[in-house]
Amino acid sequence: MELARTAAIVTGAASGLGAATAAALAAAGATVHGFDLGPAVAAVRDAPAGVRYADVDVCDPAAVRAAVDRAAGGGEPLRTVVNCAGIAPSQRILGRRGAHDLDLFARVVQVNLIGTFTVLTLAAERIAETTPDRHGQRGVIVNTASVAAYEGQVGQAAYASSKGGVVALTLPAARDLAQQGIRVMTIAPGIMLTPMMRTVSPEFRAGLGAGVPFPSRLGEPGEHAALVLSIIGNDYLNGEVIRLDGALRMSPR
Repeated sequence: MELARTAAIVTGAASGLGAATAAALAAAGATVHGFDLGPAVAAVRDAPAGVRYADVDVCDPAAVRAAVDRAAGGGEPLRTVVNCAGIAPSQRILGRRGAHDLDLFARVVQVNLIGTFTVLTLAAERIAETTPDRHGQRGVIVNTASVAAYEGQVGQAAYASSKGGVVALTLPAARDLAQQGIRVMTIAPGIMLTPMMRTVSPEFRAGLGAGVPFPSRLGEPGEHAALVLSIIGNDYLNGEVIRLDGALRMSPR
């Protein structure tokens, strides 16, 4: 699928995987509408050419619908959606302070799974209104899960549950949207060098990287962005989850 002179949406676009992906899509010729929370958007300096940021909470369906409508109504067909928005708090089911905070569990699922589904659904509605390309394709939606969906560690019950839901959503979403010419894929990153990871010591990061079989390092956000571009460019990729993890399999801790 061609990206030039099309519109794209990236959630969590103000930093990390989302920022790298938004920049890569814009460099490929798309007009990118980057959704993120207000403080994150306000903190952006020197936005890449072709990226327009908007204060959008993926947990607010009305705000998502309005932002999707703006992205789809700008004169270029909406073809691409990449869901990167997410949170990753850690808490054991039973810890020193008692039982897992039930509201926290619900919040993680709300952001990571329901937020992803909300953007996917409302964007697909607008993508389906566009004229298909010569191959009958109207768009591509790429969601972001995590290797925690498969090997959740101690304290990741909420996070692993939410990302496991994103994995399980992939195939039925692809089947549901096939008749509209919309592909759905998911990337499951391993340990990536996100802004949060940059706050820990180099020694700690090196220890994490050493546990990755090959290459023995943390993943770069640009590698996630490159995989998104590869998915968009390969029309036969659909309904699948791709691990981006250097063959890492997470230990219990």
